[in-house]
Amino acid sequence: MSYDLTVFWSCSERRDSLKITKFIVWTLALPCLCSIAVAQTSTTPIERLRDAIQQVVDGVEGEMGVAVKHLETGQSLEVNGNEAYPMASTFKVPILVELFNQVDQGKLSLDEMVSLENSDIHLGSGQLRKFAVPGVSLSMENLALLMMRISDNSATDMVLERVGIENVNRRLAEIGVDGISVNRSCHKLILDWLGFNIDKTRGMSYQEIEQMLNDYEPRPGEMEEAAENFAKDPQDTATPVGMNHLLEMIFKGGAASPSSCQKMMDILLKCETGSNRIRGMLPSSVDVAHKTGTIGGTVNNVGVIYLPHKRGHVVISILSKNMEDREEAERAIAEVSRYAYDYFLFTAPE
Repeated sequence: MSYDLTVFWSCSERRDSLKITKFIVWTLALPCLCSIAVAQTSTTPIERLRDAIQQVVDGVEGEMGVAVKHLETGQSLEVNGNEAYPMASTFKVPILVELFNQVDQGKLSLDEMVSLENSDIHLGSGQLRKFAVPGVSLSMENLALLMMRISDNSATDMVLERVGIENVNRRLAEIGVDGISVNRSCHKLILDWLGFNIDKTRGMSYQEIEQMLNDYEPRPGEMEEAAENFAKDPQDTATPVGMNHLLEMIFKGGAASPSSCQKMMDILLKCETGSNRIRGMLPSSVDVAHKTGTIGGTVNNVGVIYLPHKRGHVVISILSKNMEDREEAERAIAEVSRYAYDYFLFTAPE
């Protein structure tokens, strides 16, 4: 049996044209009709938005959680918001936060050069494995950009090794963010998802590990069992509410120094993956600072939507597990994001 390594943790999806098959105009959000909507129902407009998002979540084959908050007004909602889901590559957001905190404290420098060795090339998405190594050196800043912009796993594991897993979790606790736990490198996480013990790969090059996986013949049901165990694993999980809190702190300058938080937002605005997710049904002119994550039945996207016409910003975290169809999951993420976008665009004050 041959494994397609490009989908093990692939967050480099290209944009497929998404047609909006359903476009709901939020008449309840229009000022001239608000009084009519309230008179006909006991629910508030934000609760009706929640109901619409609940319908999308209920309609997917799998489990999905959503947290939404308009940062300027404080209006928020959640659907399964305190349930834990595998983070996949969205765990790179808390790693980025710890990196910039250590830069603020003078423990690290973004200009520090790191030489790429054969042992640094890891499984999953990215471009670093295309380089001939040794012979390549990258700054910490470039490693961070690769980690976030194209979700390069090798770059991520190099950054994570430098900042330390324990420090990432300690930082989350210090800034008061609950519901997020970072426990493994990308490399170990992917092997765990496949049901392989990382000890079997000690001393092996990326090419040797790839060949071992391609040559391996799993017994019937083995892959399904490994995926099921992975979905139940409490390691490297987050709640949508917890991830939303972290994004809000970055946006508001509380996750590190204000200048470092601005740099993190600039990096998130340059994310090149997940064009069919939060961005999928939004106007192309709308800025989204975000991070995607994909592994097995987990299809995630978290970020901040920049509303036009000075209507503010919407922080949104959509996490999932046990999804049967990736395209369906991406479409659900796009629909939820469009609902939130429309609602706050029409209701938020300038």
